[in-house]
Amino acid sequence: MGQMIKVGMADLKVCKAPDNLTTIGLGSCIGIAMYDPVTKVTGLAHIMLPDSTAIRANSNIAKFADTGIKKLLDDMIKAGASKTRIKAKIAGGAKMFDVGTSNLINVGERNAIASKETLRKLGIKLIAEDTGKNFGRTVEIYSENGDFLIKAVGRESYKI
Repeated sequence: MGQMIKVGMADLKVCKAPDNLTTIGLGSCIGIAMYDPVTKVTGLAHIMLPDSTAIRANSNIAKFADTGIKKLLDDMIKAGASKTRIKAKIAGGAKMFDVGTSNLINVGERNAIASKETLRKLGIKLIAEDTGKNFGRTVEIYSENGDFLIKAVGRESYKI
């Protein structure tokens, strides 16, 4: 068992087996885990917002679904992953606050939609997701087998 590498908020990291990646406190944020089963190159991004083009101060690439997922893919390919083999799993995008009768789509839902759309545009297959609901998540991606463990306070941990 390698080390568990922490990915901060608006951050992304890549590792290889035997190391693994984790990010804590995914509320409306999304954790995007990507994995190449042959080279065991693994990546995890913790994105906060759906679209870098909507924000003027957008220099933090990892903060946004559109730029963060692309950067994660690029970093994984540099580390030896093959784009044709990479599979993705996502978690998070919770609706953490009830905004009453507002018909605005909440940021968690927008983050989930943007993450899926970006993966689709990049040609990365999304094979599992655990998004929405109203609770925060901590996630761990295991580079040995691509297991994506999801933990939430007061709930059983589960893999997707």
